[in-house]
Amino acid sequence: MTDDGPLLDLLHARSGIVCAVGAGGKKSLLRHLALSHPGRVAITATVFTTYFQENIGFAVAIEEDERLPGAVASLDADRSAAYACPGDKPGRRAGARAATIEQIHRACGFAATYVKADGARMRLIKAPAADEPALPECCTTVLPILSVQAVGEPLTSRVAHRVECITSVAGLREGEGIAPLHLGRLLASPEGSLKSVGSRQVVPVLNMVDDAEREAQAREAAAIALSLTDRFDRVVLVRLSQASPLVGVVRRPA
Repeated sequence: MTDDGPLLDLLHARSGIVCAVGAGGKKSLLRHLALSHPGRVAITATVFTTYFQENIGFAVAIEEDERLPGAVASLDADRSAAYACPGDKPGRRAGARAATIEQIHRACGFAATYVKADGARMRLIKAPAADEPALPECCTTVLPILSVQAVGEPLTSRVAHRVECITSVAGLREGEGIAPLHLGRLLASPEGSLKSVGSRQVVPVLNMVDDAEREAQAREAAAIALSLTDRFDRVVLVRLSQASPLVGVVRRPA
């Protein structure tokens, strides 16, 4: 059974500049939020990204960073927008500068701007390197995401990005089995999912909660994370492969 409340509100993602970090569904999460928002929104990135979301019916601007504000301003003002900079390979787009995103958000009056602010090479979990994530100063909400499908898998580069970082943050060695404990530690760590978040609103997300077993694992990981930090008060469980993705919410005990 799912908890009441639109996902936009559960994730504090209805307004402002909302950034997704981590692994296991950032683009899918941002796509869902952008398409479910009733107002005019934008979707973009601060990092290189593949499969940029230019096929969701939004007006599109792909320009060098210095020309992006003008390009987005010239789009149909009645449509939401997707924008980025040209990439160096087919199907690849480069991220916009943080200052450019803030300028566009304010000048164009978007209700919300959704930003992919981290890379994970299509893996299920990650911990950030020294120069990650690429959060703009103007970011108001951070959504760290991990996939519960990593539970039961050995810690290798097949399922994890930045394995060497995960070992130190989550407390397991390469090749050892990933457990809910390790996802909880990643979500709660200042060197993991909370890296560089500052005082921003944070709502972690566990994705690929596809059956009862995965839901039990996700709830265990969420409860562990909530016991390890007071930096957030809920963890949202989703399966982003579904049109109605909300599975449930694990909240801090009263």
